[in-house]
Amino acid sequence: MYDSIVVGSGIAGSTAARKLAEHGNRKVLVIEKRNHVGGNCYDCLDEHGIMIHKYGPHIFHTGIKEVYDFLSRFTTWTEFRHEVVAKVGKQLLPVPFNLNTLSMVFTKDVAKKLEEKLIDIYGYGNKVPIMELRKNKDEEVRSIAEFVYENIFLKYTMKQWGQTPEEISPEVTGRVPISISHDNGYFTDPYQGVPDDGFSAMFHRMLDHPNITVLLGTDAKKRLKLEKQQIFWNGTLFTGEIIYTGAVDELFDVCFGRLPYRSLDFKFEHYGEPSYQDRSVVNYTVSEDFTRITEFKFLTRQKKTNGTTIVKEYPFAYGAKEGEIPYYAILNDENRALYERYRELANAYPQFYLLGRLAEYQYYNIDAMTKKALDLAVDIIEEKNQ
Repeated sequence: MYDSIVVGSGIAGSTAARKLAEHGNRKVLVIEKRNHVGGNCYDCLDEHGIMIHKYGPHIFHTGIKEVYDFLSRFTTWTEFRHEVVAKVGKQLLPVPFNLNTLSMVFTKDVAKKLEEKLIDIYGYGNKVPIMELRKNKDEEVRSIAEFVYENIFLKYTMKQWGQTPEEISPEVTGRVPISISHDNGYFTDPYQGVPDDGFSAMFHRMLDHPNITVLLGTDAKKRLKLEKQQIFWNGTLFTGEIIYTGAVDELFDVCFGRLPYRSLDFKFEHYGEPSYQDRSVVNYTVSEDFTRITEFKFLTRQKKTNGTTIVKEYPFAYGAKEGEIPYYAILNDENRALYERYRELANAYPQFYLLGRLAEYQYYNIDAMTKKALDLAVDIIEEKNQ
């Protein structure tokens, strides 16, 4: 009945399904455990009529025109230039720490001198990972690094990951650099924005195709069986391709042990006031148990709202308990080695593909995941046409 089965309707699964259905003319079943499409990008109106992101804030940004053009078929965009600040004492400092921040932290003369040094050493417009800056031989440059490390990076990182920065993969620490520029923008990509009528609407349009069937509220694990290099779906041998975007360790019953993740507890609050913090995101890098507060009306650009809704994010170690969601893979050599054992099990099955953050135990931005899903679908289509 189906040529392809896609497990999961997040950005990975939905993109691949659309490409297979539209350009490969393949009958695709998308099976989703949750009762909605869109994965962690899912958004909806709360009881006060404010558009919220249920699983944390999402902003689309990319320099890949192919990705921008593909997603733009399913939505129009509200341009959104993301700017983040960190609350350090009574100050709100731009994140990433940049040349503008110097004059907020140091005296005018000292800030000017430090700016000149940073530009001379690293070049204007570049970004330098905080751990690299701490190794600089110049004592004054290291003083900048130590300020950022202590006030913006250290405690925030420990809250977010439950580890010290030295224990965390460079892939993670590199995502919080110092920016050698006067640009307060969090991203530098040419395309930045949020869907005009929300991410969920975009996903619904993406999956609206005569070759795509979407089955919600269904656990694929109860229908999918991998046995002796053969794939069975609902007890019947399946010879098409399966794209699996779920947790790979759970697919194989955690037979080698559970892959470690960090999870998040979201606490939503509504206030009758026009605004809570006058901006979309404030990171709490020193104080508080939560890592950041998002005020959605500034993120989604809603004009007419009844008050304002915020969310506070509390990180914790994922324990696979009811209601917990694995968000961030904890990348280190031991965990990667464990993942490879699961990947080898999956690779034993022809036409079975792992795709996405959970299936690949890897961090992806929306655009990178979209690109990878498009490429995988093209590879499958070309293979079938040979």
